[in-house]
Amino acid sequence: MSTSDHSAAPAPAPAPAPASFAVDVADVELEPDDLDPAQIVSGEPVVTGKVLWESADGKQVRGIWQITPGVVTDVEADELFVVVSGRATVEVEGGATLEVGPGSACVLREGDKTVWTVHETLRKAYHISY
Repeated sequence: MSTSDHSAAPAPAPAPAPASFAVDVADVELEPDDLDPAQIVSGEPVVTGKVLWESADGKQVRGIWQITPGVVTDVEADELFVVVSGRATVEVEGGATLEVGPGSACVLREGDKTVWTVHETLRKAYHISY
């Protein structure tokens, strides 16, 4: 083959699906996550998180998320989460008020407008569908 040959290299094979895994949710090292200052109602809450898995099309995400005490607003995605530690009250506009703590499983609907009052730093494992 000459050095002037410019034929395209074959496209790389798609990445294989990630191997099955387990993590200790309480010990996962989290990274700073953005919290829009407009969402903060009171306090100085800090958000951290770690994506553990994301589908190739970006429509499903699984991970760990944490927020320190304070009050924030949000517009929810379609989410299932389980609280690992901490406590919060989640008020759903036009709906239920959810008291969540360690072991609570919670389902939020896409588009729900919520107010989160975080009483104790809350850590959750989640699955979101977009």
